[in-house]
Amino acid sequence: MSPDRRSEKVAVDVAGRTLTLSNLDKVLYPETGFTKGEVLDYYTRISPVLLPHLAGRALTLKRYPDGVEGKFFFEKNAPSHAPDWVRTVRLPSPGSTKNRDTINYTVVDELATLVWAANLATLELHVPMWRVGPRGKVHNPDLMVFDLDPGPPATIVECCEVARHVRAVLAEDGLTAYPKTSGSKGLQLYVPLDARAPWEDVHAYARRVAQRLEQEHPTLVVWNMKKELRTGKVLVDWSQNNAAKTTVAVYSLRARPAPTVSTPVTWDEVDGCGRPDDLRFTAPEVLDRVAEFGDLFAPCLDGGQQLP
Repeated sequence: MSPDRRSEKVAVDVAGRTLTLSNLDKVLYPETGFTKGEVLDYYTRISPVLLPHLAGRALTLKRYPDGVEGKFFFEKNAPSHAPDWVRTVRLPSPGSTKNRDTINYTVVDELATLVWAANLATLELHVPMWRVGPRGKVHNPDLMVFDLDPGPPATIVECCEVARHVRAVLAEDGLTAYPKTSGSKGLQLYVPLDARAPWEDVHAYARRVAQRLEQEHPTLVVWNMKKELRTGKVLVDWSQNNAAKTTVAVYSLRARPAPTVSTPVTWDEVDGCGRPDDLRFTAPEVLDRVAEFGDLFAPCLDGGQQLP
């Protein structure tokens, strides 16, 4: 690959917005040769199902300018060079962010903003469980998440077993959850909510569920965050429901050796998972799945359930 080709800039029209794309041949996933151009192509092609899940959510960009094997950084504050048509919303800084009273978040409400973010070598998209209104009002969470994180030698196979236990507990309270892979090691369950309960109530409910599951399945589940407690068990991470926290968005790429994706799956697939690779999907495979099944996560957009 010649240096000139890698540094070439290309002007494109994206839904009426003019963007300049760069370094399209740069390999961001060295193990598989997946390039920045292929990242942009994936996000463009997945956008019909991805954009509704990003709309109205304050985005944290996880950028890998030198690819998945290089240094990365999280970017909450929209860069100063962002086009003026990129929607931003200024919100109080979360407690985890130092030296800032407010953050000017990017909000991805249209394809051009998604392509612009991907062109910054943003591989991972992280969003909170709440949305902001058209004038910047922060709403109560419309999602609750249980992030199932396996402690080696446990794998996603054990996460699927725990997911079935979570589903049963939620069903007792009349709640339905929808699974997706993390795109890394674990599994995540999302519960669409009616946005009536404040985040503190959602956070407390999720914690009670995690604690109950550890009591009922002590050799399999842990709810405490301490890493030394996780060996061979599955952490039911309830803490992502804190308003200051974010979780990888559905259909987001992950910075793994291969371009894996946080992928919606069916409960039948969860029930049938017997090997770690059974629920591992790369970008091309996810595009094929969406073509076949549509958006398996669409129920998370269709109006929520009331928190008990």
